[in-house]
Amino acid sequence: MSATLHDFEVLACKLVAEDIWHMSIHTEVAAALQPGQFVNIHVPGDGAHILRVPLSFSNANGRNGIVDLYFATVGEGTRRLAAMAPGDRSTLVGPCGNGWKLPTEGGRALLVAGGIGLPPIVAAARMLATAGIGFDAVVGAHTATKHVEDLIDCLRTLSKDEGCDCARKVVLTTDDGTRGIAGFTTQAMEVLLAENAYACVYTCGRHAMMAGVANIAKGRGIACQVSMEAMMGCGFGACSCCNVALVSGGYALCCSDGPVFDAEEVAW
Repeated sequence: MSATLHDFEVLACKLVAEDIWHMSIHTEVAAALQPGQFVNIHVPGDGAHILRVPLSFSNANGRNGIVDLYFATVGEGTRRLAAMAPGDRSTLVGPCGNGWKLPTEGGRALLVAGGIGLPPIVAAARMLATAGIGFDAVVGAHTATKHVEDLIDCLRTLSKDEGCDCARKVVLTTDDGTRGIAGFTTQAMEVLLAENAYACVYTCGRHAMMAGVANIAKGRGIACQVSMEAMMGCGFGACSCCNVALVSGGYALCCSDGPVFDAEEVAW
């Protein structure tokens, strides 16, 4: 399904970590969304704000039409988005972009999330669990108050109800050492790689973190998918401003060619 305009209604919007919000919406596009894709939200309240806000999701339930979005308040647009209340309505464009792919070979997966990159990683975890593929996860944040507990709990509790009942490790890190391992996600990733064999890696977070994850995966010959982030004007490939540099030369568009890429395609 190509990206088209849809209405949505806010069901809930609450603060779940420091400057991080969880918004549940009802929209007909829920049935078409695939893990790793995104929606482009119109935030009402300011006619001068013409650009939509691209948001990833942790879960899209096609049966009841509910989509769970998570976002950080980083500017005027997201602050107004956080102020939306149950019953408020607006529009979104979706489904946008290309999402995660299941691994071509069997074997365990390693998920590495940093900051607000966690929601699409949880969507990847749901996809893997449904396919019966085991995984471990590393979840990093700057400080303890930035960790999103309900998403971490989801990684821990995805079970045979989703198709996979295997045991897993969910390792937490913080840059300042206030929770879990003191240090970066790449350090925790190295520890897990020393303990287990993985067939693939999925990662989303800051550019520098993903570059590090991709480099480690490449060095060990492990396939790696990355969910990129770039400033988007339209969200569906018309404005060509969300460029991602490619190893082969030239650029791809984050919004329409991605946001998920094979890590080895990206010129880090």
